[in-house]
Formats: sequence, C-alpha cells, structure tokens
Amino acid sequence: MEREVSFNEISDGKLYELNDLVKANCNDCKGCSTCCQGMGKSIILDPLDIYHLSKNLNKTFEELLTEYIELNVVDGVILPNLKMVGESERCSFLNEEGRCNIHAFRPGICRLFPLGRFYEKHSFQYFLQVHECTYKNKTKVKVRKWIDTPDIKRNEQFINDWHYFQKDVQKMMKSAQDDQLNKGINMYIVRNFFLLPYNITEDFYEQFQERLVRAKYELGVEEEDN
Repeated sequence: MEREVSFNEISDGKLYELNDLVKANCNDCKGCSTCCQGMGKSIILDPLDIYHLSKNLNKTFEELLTEYIELNVVDGVILPNLKMVGESERCSFLNEEGRCNIHAFRPGICRLFPLGRFYEKHSFQYFLQVHECTYKNKTKVKVRKWIDTPDIKRNEQFINDWHYFQKDVQKMMKSAQDDQLNKGINMYIVRNFFLLPYNITEDFYEQFQERLVRAKYELGVEEEDN
C-alpha cells in the first residue's frame, strides 16, 4: 500500500539498514495493543504470511478467509489482509489479555512495526514511523534483531521481488484499461500466489520464485525501473 505523504512528516528523516540501531524497541509493549486494533484493512498479507498462517494453523487459504483474513483491492491489485472484528475492531488473533496468539509466526508487517519500508531504485531501506506507535520511552535496537526473521537476506529479496512485481502488474493493468482483462489478472494472482497451497516440507522462497517466474511469463509482465 503506497502512502502519498511527505517522508519527513512521518519519519525521523533517516533511512536504516539491517545492522543500524533504531529507536523502535517497545519493550514487549507492556500490555499495550493499540497497533492491533482499529487498523481497518491496512495489515496487508503477502504469500509468505499466508504460508506461515496455513502451516502453523493447519488451515487452507479458503479456511483462513472464513475467520481470520479477507480480500480487498490494494492499488488495483486484490490482496488479503488481516480481519478486524468487534466494536473496537480488534485483530482476530488478539486474545483477551491483548496479546498476539500468533506472535511466533506473525505477519511481516507486524514484525516490522513501527518501522516501514522506503522503496527506491528497485530496492528498499527501512525508516521509523514516528507517529504510529503510542508507546513511550522506546529504546534503540538493531533493525535486524527487531524484525526477528530467519534467513533475513532471502526474506528481503522476496519482499523486494513481490513489491516490484505488484508495481509492474499495476502499470500493466492501468495501461490496459480493460476491466475484464484486469479482473482475470487479479484472479490469476490470487490463485497462483495464495489459493494454490505451498508445500510446507519444502523451501518457501524457491517455491515462490518458481511461481513468480511463471506468473511474469504467463501474464506477460514487463519489468520496468520503479
């Protein structure tokens, strides 16, 4: 999801790499769960998130849709997001004590928060969102440790590839201006990257790359400098 805002207004004006220190450590949140409520449809999930949810909850994508996630259009592309429930619009994975029931395999955007990603020249860096987290007295932590993701370099490559694939698809659909064609492209993406189960005994990143290469070929996606 792209944000049409001034970088300096939402950040501390700095860009960070994995080994940089950033003031993002919320000290285990101390009972705060503000960022897990009232988020609307903004917690967008990628194929790796769905892989982890399906694997650890032993549920198919269709079963996840019945309770925990929903599909919405994001910048022209249909993608899944976490579902908010109840009057306070709590994340469906938030328990009565305000703690995350899936913390060990929580989505990438949850691991990242309150950091964001700044994409440029077919790559990205991290930045600190200074107005998003209400927790006071945050401390410095290394970006790599905060994100806490195994095989982080491969994860970054996946995130980058997925982001720029979506950008290329958006450009293609905007150029086509054909509602029926664009609907077919969206259905292909949902089916190829989310509905079609991943083999949980095999490496996710290899499976994703195979699907990405096939999708670019079958959809006729032309890569551009973004």
